[in-house]
Amino acid sequence: MFNNNLYSIWNSSNLNTSINTKIKNFTLNFGPQHPAAHGVLRLILQLNGEVVERSDPHIGLLHRGTEKLMENKMYVHSLPYFDRLDYCSMLVQEHAYCLAIERIVSKPQYTNTFTLVRTLYDELTRILNHLLAIACHALDIGSMSPVFWGFEEREKIMEFYERVSGARMHAAFYRPNTVNLSGLSYFLLEDITYFINNAYITLNEINSLLIFNKIWKQRLVNIGIFNKKIAIEYGLSGVLARSTGWNVDLRLNTYSTYANYYYLTINSFIGLNGDCYDRYLIRINEMIESLNIANQVISKLLNTTNSIRTKTLLKHFNTPTSSPYKNMETLIEHFKYWSEGFNVVENQIYSGVESPKGEFGVILWSDGSNKPYRCKIRSPAYFNLQFLPIMLKGHLLADLVTLIGTIDIVFGEVDR
Repeated sequence: MFNNNLYSIWNSSNLNTSINTKIKNFTLNFGPQHPAAHGVLRLILQLNGEVVERSDPHIGLLHRGTEKLMENKMYVHSLPYFDRLDYCSMLVQEHAYCLAIERIVSKPQYTNTFTLVRTLYDELTRILNHLLAIACHALDIGSMSPVFWGFEEREKIMEFYERVSGARMHAAFYRPNTVNLSGLSYFLLEDITYFINNAYITLNEINSLLIFNKIWKQRLVNIGIFNKKIAIEYGLSGVLARSTGWNVDLRLNTYSTYANYYYLTINSFIGLNGDCYDRYLIRINEMIESLNIANQVISKLLNTTNSIRTKTLLKHFNTPTSSPYKNMETLIEHFKYWSEGFNVVENQIYSGVESPKGEFGVILWSDGSNKPYRCKIRSPAYFNLQFLPIMLKGHLLADLVTLIGTIDIVFGEVDR
């Protein structure tokens, strides 16, 4: 039997529907358990209805004291720490640290071979990062297919990591002033080329699904808009800065270029509106450009203008490298290098690279010993996260997930 008393409670005529009704602000905790909060981000939101008026990020839940730990380790022993900062852009961060060591000892011994190898794996790492960023961003918005396509391609890149270093994620592959060529072969480069050709197809499938999707555009277009002036004031870099039309990319800087980018054909992409949709388009185009750069590098490594499928073998891959285990003298030298390290004159140096999230930099202070006196890491994700409250103000609560996805943060790098 119908209960009239219950009905009277929910009868709309009993509600005060006056347009003058004031909505009281209230505070809401977002994260760290929320799936979009990466497990370690807590946001305290002040809401006016569903509109965010103020947000306060609380970080530090993943703090491990990396910079302090490096003061007690020799220079070469701290390299694996950089795989564990942004664990989606591992080798790019290793690259920054190696460049800092090479510059602080004032004895860079660059050869064309190992700069090309670094460039190749830097760009594969950029694809690795952007695939995760777009796939998980789409998943947060409500599209599941890009996750399956993106993670399938990421597995292939991790296999290329494993074939040169023995590790899928924490590779520790780069070394100051040298590169380990023992894992490189013609067959590896052939497999990477096969991957590149198929990755174009996968990226086209992901882009075809999202670029004109009505829901995707409704959630991204005109969300999180800011201009170049604000990007400069907050120290933004990478995709966030380029979405405003500011073409800032360390790979294109003729004064501080690194690796082999100066000798390659590179295109950088900028946005028109500075919104989340522009940032999505930039990441898609950057992955395609990284595939093009990787193709150029492989052609140079093979020392031929033809396709990699020509049976040209690399001389430096076939030349036996000197092993520290061949004779007693080199074994002792290797042991002393690893156990005692090398002394560095008092100096201070900054080295930056263009990571997938922006400018990743390492500042090293040396005091003449075999350990750094101080190391300071410039994390692009930290600068991007500090801008989140500015970008979020005035948006709906539902837009928060979109904005967290568009800044692409990893908290191993933020908290350090």
